Amino acid sequence: MNALVVTGTDTGIGKTIFSAGLVQALAASYWKPVQSGLEEETDSQIVARLSGVTPLPEGYLLQMPASPHLSAEAEGVVIDPERLRLPQVDGPLVVEGAGGLMVPLNREMLYLDLFARWGAPVILCARTQLGTINHTLLSLKALRDAGCDVVGVAFIGDAEPEVEETIRQFGKVPHLGRLPMIDTLNNEVLAEVFAQNINLDLIREAL
Repeated sequence: MNALVVTGTDTGIGKTIFSAGLVQALAASYWKPVQSGLEEETDSQIVARLSGVTPLPEGYLLQMPASPHLSAEAEGVVIDPERLRLPQVDGPLVVEGAGGLMVPLNREMLYLDLFARWGAPVILCARTQLGTINHTLLSLKALRDAGCDVVGVAFIGDAEPEVEETIRQFGKVPHLGRLPMIDTLNNEVLAEVFAQNINLDLIREAL
């Protein structure tokens, strides 16, 4: 399979920046199945700006910045998972989820269920801040219980070696590296920082 799913332990942790770096590093296509919230720059627009790649069209574009099922209901839409089949592309495909694993797509399906249906390997992005051990280990358990193949954990934030090692040890998961906070962010800086800090060899093995 040529697809990689990028998900996170929470919303707003930097998985879109990570996805942009991964798209650039792998010369991959990018797809955001559901975009909730259109008033600010969308995730696809951020990835396009930081990677130079034109993303595939979203499966659903929803106005309200909320959980997809709530955004959809506000517009009289029901998200149909049959419309969210993995696109067929040449080369690698990076697919970015929304929020965390337990975010509902509709009243019957979570993002986790969709990931399990796809069967694509998953990269879990995690903060390095207080509370991340619990959030990350719970997310890893949920992925494995659903039968998802976990590539590893990619950390985002300031270095916390003991925290990162604790997650690696208890989660029995590869440490894919840590993306530091970047003050001046553009595609050249992101490409350099990503190459220096993320283990692309481990990620490529999953493709």
